[in-house]
Amino acid sequence: MSSFWKPSRKTDISFFFYLLCFSLVLIVCLAVYVLHNSNSETAEKQLKLERDSLVSRVYQPRSDTLLTKEVDISAGTMWDTTLQYFRSRSQLTGSDAVQLKWSHAVNSRNALAQALSSPSHMIEADVIMRDHDPMEPIMAHPPDTDSDITLKEWLEKVKMTSKGIKLDFKSLEAVSPSLALLEDLLAEPDRPLWINADVLSGPSGRTAPVDFRAFLSLVSDLPAQTVLSLGWTTGWTVGTNNPGYSWDMVHAMEEKSRDLKQPVTFPVRAALLAQSFSQLSWLLKQSDRYTLTVWTGQHDEFAPQDLKLYRKHFDVSRIYYDLPNSQTAELLMS
Repeated sequence: MSSFWKPSRKTDISFFFYLLCFSLVLIVCLAVYVLHNSNSETAEKQLKLERDSLVSRVYQPRSDTLLTKEVDISAGTMWDTTLQYFRSRSQLTGSDAVQLKWSHAVNSRNALAQALSSPSHMIEADVIMRDHDPMEPIMAHPPDTDSDITLKEWLEKVKMTSKGIKLDFKSLEAVSPSLALLEDLLAEPDRPLWINADVLSGPSGRTAPVDFRAFLSLVSDLPAQTVLSLGWTTGWTVGTNNPGYSWDMVHAMEEKSRDLKQPVTFPVRAALLAQSFSQLSWLLKQSDRYTLTVWTGQHDEFAPQDLKLYRKHFDVSRIYYDLPNSQTAELLMS
């Protein structure tokens, strides 16, 4: 028994030794495999986070709308540099667009002389075609059909100053011959040049808008620094419940504006802002190329608080105010 037991015991010990070694090797291999997978999973998660972060910076919730300036600039789009132009000339400080002063409806020689000698930064004027010979662009607002100054004469005087320009086109026929006269100004990379037209029907709008498609076919190839001012025809009646800008109106405007390479400002009537906050807020959020320009009719009534709501919720550099100085002064103090 003794001689049989001893060899068998040695055999068992050797077997368990090899089994232990095999188990240790298996455990080490298992540990290496788990560690490798863990690192790969962590790296994959990190890569996904970085990719998601990049996507979130490049796109808004709507996948077709670019958000970051770096990407849009590479695609040839531009941001509004109006404030930067006047800051670089020490005519403005800070980035609050309410500081910008406007001369409005500068449609005569006398009005132009006053505007050029005023502290205004921007000069706004209306352009139509003269309805008799010589047929050429003139400075007038319908129902006027003639003027004592042509667009060519008007531009020659303004070009001698550092004023910014906003031209409001009341008819499509005036656009093409006017752009031909703007060649020198378009060659200036810095001077603010805004091209405006009411291209959609808006709240209580009774006049026919300028044809949007035809207008864009003429202005879409303008230099990328040109500001396109795209508005709605509107109306306002004292003592009545005036409707604001509807969802259909802002959706239609954004759809037509989203692929433009130029900065776009939307002229909005001050008396309609209170009832349009949700709609205009949505519109402004769709692209950082977009701004609002608040204007008012001669007999319109509105509360300054209606404008302060927008100033509270949006960057003050993204809302311009083509308003009387007394009203902009109150906003500056708010």
